[in-house]
Amino acid sequence: MTAAPGAAASIELRGVYKSFGKTQIIRGVNLAIAKGERHAIIGPNGAGKSTLFNLISGRFPVSSGNVLLNGADITGLKPYQINRRGLSRSFQITNIFHRLSVFENLRCSVLWSLGYKYSFWKALNGLADANERAAEVMEGIGLSRRRDTLAGLLSYAEQRALEIGITIAGGAEVILLDEPTAGMNRSETAHAVELIKKVTAGKTLVMVEHDMGVVFGLADRISVLVYGEVIATDAPAAIRSNAAVQEAYLGTTANNH
Repeated sequence: MTAAPGAAASIELRGVYKSFGKTQIIRGVNLAIAKGERHAIIGPNGAGKSTLFNLISGRFPVSSGNVLLNGADITGLKPYQINRRGLSRSFQITNIFHRLSVFENLRCSVLWSLGYKYSFWKALNGLADANERAAEVMEGIGLSRRRDTLAGLLSYAEQRALEIGITIAGGAEVILLDEPTAGMNRSETAHAVELIKKVTAGKTLVMVEHDMGVVFGLADRISVLVYGEVIATDAPAAIRSNAAVQEAYLGTTANNH
């Protein structure tokens, strides 16, 4: 999937570099991701995948180059500013409020998008629209029966599902998921893939993922990052058969899925 002629890409990286001291981690990445595309970023450990996510979401500042969201330059903006422009992300390590219930976690994530901002004096139970949206997301991620369970008491797979719910609850149109199926067994992974397909329908999805079954099952296009450089961006079938990609990263794995 590519952007229509004249249409702004959902996410665009232009000559993006990132160094930590004298160590260059991201080296001149150029990448355009179309609206509504499901895009996977893969590569060996240490390739810079999570760093690239952090640059897109504003957690790290770029050393040089530009990051655009829906055609607008977001280079240098803070993460919360980028989030308010419609980009939301999850993290490799589950990032939830363990002492709040499933419902309370989701309600917290929808308040700003509904215009409540920092109005802490409002009685949350009386915010019908926030409660309705939280319940809707909770149903979508299959955790309605766990509504009043403290998030810290959920199984690992349920916690990951909750984090995906938190990521999408605010209504962002661009979703970044960092290794959403890490640590899951095969059945949990299959469930997570179906959940991701459902909750990101119509949205732009960018994910970092090591499980090639997940990558080839979800992605419209795949970018391969090796030593901070994108060595290939193409449809899954083309990536699977790309000799340079197989040599640099996939090896025989490409033939096993």
